[in-house]
Amino acid sequence: MTASVTPRTSTVTCPHCGKRNRVPAVAGTVPKCGNCHQTLPWIVDAGDDDFAEVAEQAPVPVLVDLWATWCGPCRMVSPVLERLATERTGDLKLVKVDVDAAPRLSQRFQVRAVPTLMVLRDGEVLAGQPGAAPEPALRTWLDQALRSKADS
Repeated sequence: MTASVTPRTSTVTCPHCGKRNRVPAVAGTVPKCGNCHQTLPWIVDAGDDDFAEVAEQAPVPVLVDLWATWCGPCRMVSPVLERLATERTGDLKLVKVDVDAAPRLSQRFQVRAVPTLMVLRDGEVLAGQPGAAPEPALRTWLDQALRSKADS
């Protein structure tokens, strides 16, 4: 007998109407607000056991934030990443990975510093960024990473 697993969700506030919505970690399409039906920011957590499904199989490019609870720069960059994901609602998914709770992912991606950021599309790493950076630099880096595959 297999145990039933409740799909993981996170809660986000709709930038259009202000209503709070549960957003699934895994879905075939970008989430929409239950109230105004506009596209929602897609911000979720993932770990060793569900990263492939949550991040690598996403229908949109994914910004991965490999962070740690004890990391000051991680706490400083997190709101910036959420802002970037909200600005790109419908076009980007932000997946947060606590490296202390996901040692296999830390090893797989050879995380040597936190935060470490990556952009994935169709499971392929398009770009990586170790350490925190100011918002303008992160915005430029993200835009270049998203364009890199689109141009080829």
